[in-house]
Amino acid sequence: MVVLRKIIYTGIPLSGLLVAGYTFSDVKILRNAMALSKGTKKSFDEHFPRGTWDDNWDFRSPDYLLNMEKYNNATEEEKRKMYQEVKATATRNILLIRHGQYHLDSEGKNLTPLGREQASLLGKRLAESGIKFDKLVMSTMQRATETANLILQHIPELQRCVHLEGPPYPPVPPVHHWRPQYSEFFVESARIESAFRRHIHRASPQQKDDSFEIIVCHANVIRYFICRFVVDKKYGQSI
Repeated sequence: MVVLRKIIYTGIPLSGLLVAGYTFSDVKILRNAMALSKGTKKSFDEHFPRGTWDDNWDFRSPDYLLNMEKYNNATEEEKRKMYQEVKATATRNILLIRHGQYHLDSEGKNLTPLGREQASLLGKRLAESGIKFDKLVMSTMQRATETANLILQHIPELQRCVHLEGPPYPPVPPVHHWRPQYSEFFVESARIESAFRRHIHRASPQQKDDSFEIIVCHANVIRYFICRFVVDKKYGQSI
């Protein structure tokens, strides 16, 4: 602030339109600085606006699951009971696993010997972790399917299912080896959003015990799931 005052008083413009030895933008800066010194401070949130928590980000919040007609006509004790019946009490633990190393120059992009070793060692580590896994979801693409099947050799009792994928968004910065048409992004990105809604959500009220689930997929899918979970793109809200 001392430097700013010195600049203004000597008539050297910083930016904007110079009037009588100082600028409109400089005057605004000075007034804000003087207001702060007089105690008229803005709150932290006013300086750094942020979104609000959307408790219904997965459309599974208790308020959304309640039968509001019955709830509004219930006694306070009945309301508490109804709320507890639709409130999730268990935790879903989801492990997002990228496929192993693969051949970039092959048509099927299957795993390299190192990639197969990576997947097998990971399966062994998971089997020895002491965690009881409930389900494994795998991508239909070959390198992810190979990785998942090598993991399943160590924990074969897992329930398994597949999910279709699609490119979520053009890569930034662009890459020379993968350039789908924009029409492909437009059509197939719906798959990855569908996968997010199907697999990334809180536990249902009927689930009583914590669960551990594995999703074997691709780096783009993991990035999409994490970013989609952390920030709601449409409203700019943290969820």
